[in-house]
Amino acid sequence: MAKATWNGAVIAEAKQFETVEGNVYFPPETLDRAHLRPSSHTSICPLKGVAHYYDVVVGDHVNPAAAWYYPNPKPAAAQIKDHVGFWKGVAIEK
Repeated sequence: MAKATWNGAVIAEAKQFETVEGNVYFPPETLDRAHLRPSSHTSICPLKGVAHYYDVVVGDHVNPAAAWYYPNPKPAAAQIKDHVGFWKGVAIEK
């Protein structure tokens, strides 16, 4: 079981998840999308491809670009397609 929390809210919780480069990636159906807002931020990883981001939102608090996903990952990371990882203070428990 893995759980992602921020500011007292559970953002994602999953029995099955992927781990790549030490990061936990949550399947899309395990996310509480009420706490995710699309961000225009992107970045490039040589292994995984182009990452897209979400802001994590709890009440009036916003953690900009604190969640990311790969809509079209490179073949080496195909298992994390559309799965979401977290950083910037989002706590991950396993």
